[in-house]
Amino acid sequence: MIVLNGLFPVFFLLVLGALLKRLRMTGDAFLKTSDRLVYFIFFPAMLFWKIGGARTDGGIDWPFCLAALTAVAIIYMGSAVYIRLAVPEFEAGSFSQSCYRFNTYIGMAIILNALGEEGARHFGIMVGFAIPFINVLAVSTLIWYSGERYSAAERIRMTGRALVSNPLILACIAGILYGRIIGTFPVFIDNALRLATSVALPLALLSIGGALTFDTLRGHFKRSLVAAVFKLLIFPTVGYMCLKYYGVSGVPFQVGMVFFALPTSTAIYVLSSQLNSSTDLASATIVLSTGLSFISLSIVLLQ
Repeated sequence: MIVLNGLFPVFFLLVLGALLKRLRMTGDAFLKTSDRLVYFIFFPAMLFWKIGGARTDGGIDWPFCLAALTAVAIIYMGSAVYIRLAVPEFEAGSFSQSCYRFNTYIGMAIILNALGEEGARHFGIMVGFAIPFINVLAVSTLIWYSGERYSAAERIRMTGRALVSNPLILACIAGILYGRIIGTFPVFIDNALRLATSVALPLALLSIGGALTFDTLRGHFKRSLVAAVFKLLIFPTVGYMCLKYYGVSGVPFQVGMVFFALPTSTAIYVLSSQLNSSTDLASATIVLSTGLSFISLSIVLLQ
């Protein structure tokens, strides 16, 4: 029942988002606006609320966070080796991201459904460390394979700009600082944040569903399938070993396994378009990994 209870609501909203787009009850303008609202306001507010109220003073599960970052680093290095062997430079940045970037919205929705508030707090704190690390890897790789000759100073500046302008990173940092200094919200602020952020995940899932298209999958199926194998098979396997190595157990272990089994992030499309990589491959991997993640997430939720 945990699989049904945890996954059905999430994939129901994804399918509903696709259906509403097909029926023209939503359109590109609506999806673009809802994406901006979720990305810049509602989801950052949710992360700040979940992390800030988690009493992180001395309560950060460092082995759990280190296990997640170690697994990301291993997958990144594995994808880099595969890129050198079989991926054209124009597709390298998109392929690399597809192997380790994770869909935060789907992750938070599933963890809230399956593991509750405690799981959401562990997830929120962990992504506060994972998102900056992953952004550095993604932007560095995209710049390296962009075909442009950037100086070291320009590369550092572009990477830094991607980090300081990311509202999810800023929200996680603010939440961690608030949690260490204060740790609780007054009831009226807690209620306001609870009400305001209640729209974040439904809007995000509807937008993701509406944006999925199979048009680009036909021409990029083989490479997107390899990326999906990295993301949904190799990543969870490596992540499992890292969690065991660092001695992680209980709810953090469950949260970690969900994290490793998530589909790739829709953000890879935006970064690929900005830094001269294949948006078609990015779209194909988003669609394929989202569909196949039902299998990987079902498996890890049964553990």
